[in-house]
Amino acid sequence: MNDAQTKAQRALTRLLEIMRRLRDPQTGCPWDREQDFASIAPYTIEEAYEVADAVARGEPRALEAELGDLLFQVVFHAQLGAERAWFDFASVADSISNKLTERHPHVFADVQIASSAEQNRAWEEHKARERATRADEAPSELADVPLALPALARAAKLGKRAGRVGFDWPDAQGVRAKIAEELQEADEVAADVPARRSEELGDLLFATANWARHLDINPEEALRRANEKFERRFRAMEGLAAARGLVLKTLDAAAWDSLWNAVKSAEKTGDSDVQ
Repeated sequence: MNDAQTKAQRALTRLLEIMRRLRDPQTGCPWDREQDFASIAPYTIEEAYEVADAVARGEPRALEAELGDLLFQVVFHAQLGAERAWFDFASVADSISNKLTERHPHVFADVQIASSAEQNRAWEEHKARERATRADEAPSELADVPLALPALARAAKLGKRAGRVGFDWPDAQGVRAKIAEELQEADEVAADVPARRSEELGDLLFATANWARHLDINPEEALRRANEKFERRFRAMEGLAAARGLVLKTLDAAAWDSLWNAVKSAEKTGDSDVQ
């Protein structure tokens, strides 16, 4: 074992011991002792998003910290499993190690795979075989698409899975036509009860997510960037309004348009001193 491996082993052993002490029934932290899988799960999802945010911001120190927070979530779940004699951290680590070696026979066995595309096909075929052998649910191409995924990302993943057995639009233009159809249906129920409006808008969003998939665009990532752009421009409008002595709540549509266009123009020209 080299120095890096020894250091990693020591750090992980320390973290596992800290987790054990936090959950100790007599001397542990009251808050940590009260938690269970359901109460911790939202924090796990939140920490995963914070990792992605640190990656997007390109901040190594922030990424290091967020990865630590996410690792703690794994350790927490493993401790909860150990207390119930379901699994522990070692079995969790062994499980992913076994899965990785089985899904990469070109690395850990004698199988030859020539390209990443071929590897992707082999990976999906292996996962399909795993799903087919599960006894706890009826076999389905849609098995194990996590319910906890963001809805937009899950829509694209469901569409991709269905597409593997031929249930899909032939091309991006086909999805675009479906979007036009769903938009018309959403218009038709605009004055209907909320449940109908929600259903039709959901169909429109589902089609849009799959249009992005056909265009090789990650819809979740695209929407995240759009959110960031909107937030950046809105904050710039707030600053511009303050510089002009304007009160936001008193602005009419024309004034908002003027601010928005000024900010967009400044972005295009790189002018940070727009007034």
